Amino acid sequence: MNHAARLSLRQGFCLVLGLALFTLNGYAQAAGTDIPAANPGRPTVSTPATLTPVGYLQFETGLFAARHSPEFSSLISLNEVIKLAVAQRLQLLAVSGPIVHSTTQGVSSNGSAEVFLGMQAVVYGGEGARPTIATSYFRRIYGGNTPDLDQGSPRNSLVLLASADVKGFHYDTNAMLNEVIDGSIHRAQFAQTLSVSHPVGKQFAIAGEIWHFTQPFLRSHAVGNLWAVSYAARPDLVIDGGFNRGLTSTSTRWEAFAGFTYLLPHKLWH
Repeated sequence: MNHAARLSLRQGFCLVLGLALFTLNGYAQAAGTDIPAANPGRPTVSTPATLTPVGYLQFETGLFAARHSPEFSSLISLNEVIKLAVAQRLQLLAVSGPIVHSTTQGVSSNGSAEVFLGMQAVVYGGEGARPTIATSYFRRIYGGNTPDLDQGSPRNSLVLLASADVKGFHYDTNAMLNEVIDGSIHRAQFAQTLSVSHPVGKQFAIAGEIWHFTQPFLRSHAVGNLWAVSYAARPDLVIDGGFNRGLTSTSTRWEAFAGFTYLLPHKLWH
């Protein structure tokens, strides 16, 4: 790893460490109060159809490393997702990658990835084996200056989501319709994801996922198999880590990630 990559990774770790200290401080101040549970969307590609607790900010923070993709040979990124449910059936979201270090054809660069704003609405609230059904919309508001992953970077994204619990297993599945752009050419991109998780003991869970994205400009398909382990340190703090293996020649070959989901224990309004 060259000096620029080490510096970028060090900055990412410092930021994650700072957020972790902020997390512990917030928890200490909220000790003795009833804190609702976090609802992690990371680290899988699939997003839960269920929402976060109303009025609480949720942060999903992680480090991500990838190798051998159509647009780069290596990439290290800090990712952040912020969620806020403003009603029982409506949630606002922001997605960003503020720090990215990449190497393409032997040339290294630093930058920031795209920024997306969106909302998610529950159409049908299920329970147990009856799935919760939701829909979401994202709009890219900043294009970034870093290479894209094999999944691409849509300008507009419409997602149908479903989540349920069946015989001790939890599943999240998404179907996506994206608008992707190359210069003045616009194309439709289709994607499907399925994530299945199972608890191991009281605090651990293992998740496996299969996902597929069309690649309209490459006339190919990106397909991956993801595995992750999560640990619920507290109801409002979940730590995760895992890897993804690309299954086609135009998929990112290897991805590794680690991070946490934290529900800020102070309600923004009452």
